[in-house]
Amino acid sequence: MPPRPTAGKDSLITDEDEILQAVILADSFNKRFRPLTIRKPRCLLPVCNAPLLDWTFESLALAGVQEVFVVCRSHAEQIKMAIEGSKWSKPGSGMKIVPIVTAKETFSPGDAMRDIYTRGLVTTDFILVMGDLVSNIRIDEVVRLHKERRKTNKDAIMTIVVKESGAIHRTRPIGDSAVFALDSKTSECLHYQPVIAYPPTRFVQIPRERLESHPEIDIRYDLIDCGIDVCSVEVPSLFQDNFDYLDIRRDFVHGVLTSDLLMKNVYCHIATEGYAARVKDTKSYESVSKDILSRWTFPLVPDDNYPGGQRYEHVRGNRYLAKDNTVVLARTCKIGTNTLIGSSTRISEDVQIHASVIGQNCIIGAGTIIKNCYIFDHTTIGANCILEKSIIGSNVNLKDNSSVPRGCLIADSVIVGPGAKLEPFDRLSTRRDEVEAELPDEEVDSDVEEVEARQSHINKNLGHDSNALVWPHGPLSEEDGEGPENEKNLRFMRIGDDCSDIDISDPDTVSSESESKSSGSESEDDTGYDTTASSDVLPPVKRDANESEFRSEAKQSLVRAFSEGHSIENASVELKTLRMAFDVPLSLAREAVISAVVGWIPIVQGGGAPQRQEIARVIDRWGNMINEIGGVDPVETVTLLQTMCASSDRMPLFGQILAALYQSDIVEEDDIRAWHALPASKGEGHRAEENLKKCWMIGSHMLQQFDAQESEESESEGNEDDSE
Repeated sequence: MPPRPTAGKDSLITDEDEILQAVILADSFNKRFRPLTIRKPRCLLPVCNAPLLDWTFESLALAGVQEVFVVCRSHAEQIKMAIEGSKWSKPGSGMKIVPIVTAKETFSPGDAMRDIYTRGLVTTDFILVMGDLVSNIRIDEVVRLHKERRKTNKDAIMTIVVKESGAIHRTRPIGDSAVFALDSKTSECLHYQPVIAYPPTRFVQIPRERLESHPEIDIRYDLIDCGIDVCSVEVPSLFQDNFDYLDIRRDFVHGVLTSDLLMKNVYCHIATEGYAARVKDTKSYESVSKDILSRWTFPLVPDDNYPGGQRYEHVRGNRYLAKDNTVVLARTCKIGTNTLIGSSTRISEDVQIHASVIGQNCIIGAGTIIKNCYIFDHTTIGANCILEKSIIGSNVNLKDNSSVPRGCLIADSVIVGPGAKLEPFDRLSTRRDEVEAELPDEEVDSDVEEVEARQSHINKNLGHDSNALVWPHGPLSEEDGEGPENEKNLRFMRIGDDCSDIDISDPDTVSSESESKSSGSESEDDTGYDTTASSDVLPPVKRDANESEFRSEAKQSLVRAFSEGHSIENASVELKTLRMAFDVPLSLAREAVISAVVGWIPIVQGGGAPQRQEIARVIDRWGNMINEIGGVDPVETVTLLQTMCASSDRMPLFGQILAALYQSDIVEEDDIRAWHALPASKGEGHRAEENLKKCWMIGSHMLQQFDAQESEESESEGNEDDSE
């Protein structure tokens, strides 16, 4: 064995003899997935048919981690058995995994870190993650940079991995984000402030001394906290010395940054490439699942580097079918895009499945429609059922003619139906059996007993064969941050909620918008299905579902490209792929691009030169994408721009945007003249006729300027000829 390098040499601290260690905190320390997590831990919930903990192991394996300590308290035996039965316990896996059962008194991440210190688990700088991470970021590079920094600054105790995004990103919970104040040159974290949606966080309070000692500070609200920390070996001891540190971010990081005694430094590593997200709640569960199916997590995808035991075949439209040829698909069933179906599952006649994950050994009855759902193993869905944006546990039996609207959570072994009509955001579980009733209190979710005490009979809407226990929509207690003051904040973390258009700084918007959306008042969702039609009419009316689904997927893809700064080429390829998958006309793709580009332009109060600068900035960066998606039709481009502006708050910007497109050579003078000559451009017979006419008049003024310019040029040429 070669000798270790001495401290005086210029070689890296990391060498071949040093083991890269990681610590996984398997407990979530909250109850956001109830009742799915009554009898199993969150880290073992399946994500795309593989346990979430296995996705975390795969993420660490990509970084070259050699030794992993899995710290668990709740359902520890299940976690140990899952590790023993996984591929990671086999010789040659390249990673040693050691489950650590912590004390029953461990109720927070801070308690777990104190237990790590007491046991002396870590011997060098280590990676700290939660057991709900899905990532393909090269964490080993972050470790290298962290150790290089510690060679010159021994007080640099932690490096937090963050990723750039927009203020709104589907893997970033609105109710659980933060503001980072960073040194512009060194990326040292100077201030950390959590942001919650309700009550809204309106101001950032940065200590004055930070501004005095650091002349250049970046205040960032566009960073996703990946939940990946590279820690020095002394971090657990700081938790031991400070028993008020409970949460790693709100208590430890904030405490270190504000302490005048510790004098320690925390840094941020802003990842510009790769994918990282935590499954912190049901909303992020849906987002991460869709990202995996859409291949944003490559190489962690179902057909490559898949952490589960089975293998999948990837076919056009991001459809994944188990490779063992045990999936039975009826001839008349329809499998939509971004769908995964596990082995030994049977899909009956006239079934429609859109953007969903179906587990192994499932049975889907004839005429059933499933949209944006996640169904675990060994579940049976009867005939003529409707399921939308919900999570269905394993061994569930949903009988014929039942309806599961958005936001529902159904725990394992629940029987529902026949003819059940659930309400949006219902949560169902089974009652405790005799064995569970005699278990110690700490080994079973105490909330089940309280729910049983509140409910004296089975809800009549669940069918006469149901064994379900209905959970109340409000909080049961004020534990785990789920008191009445945070009830509205938690609404932003539930599957089925769409918060992309909500201003979190406006409490009236937060309450009224989220309540109207959760009440199921819309008559049609973004996939084109009439969700308020009579449930006796099966299947529901489908309104151009392909185009509606394409618009929704295209919007998400473009917003992600804009917020993450993708290249135009990559964003165009993604949009082309979506267009081919949904088989929609090119004009629809052009409409999606124009709508996204125009919507990305911020509206400047007062307009004038600052507004023109913002328009030019966005058009210069993204305008060429209009012609990169395939085919060039500038006349249609102007027509779509007119329609979009006439029906939105971008109406006052039409002329400036058109001028910017002209200046960028995206449209020419002849194209504007051809558009202006079209009868439809005047808005005749259109419901937005007045605004269309205004756009047409703006075009008239622009043509007059063209004519005047040409006249001046002609006169100038004539004067030159006379002088000659």
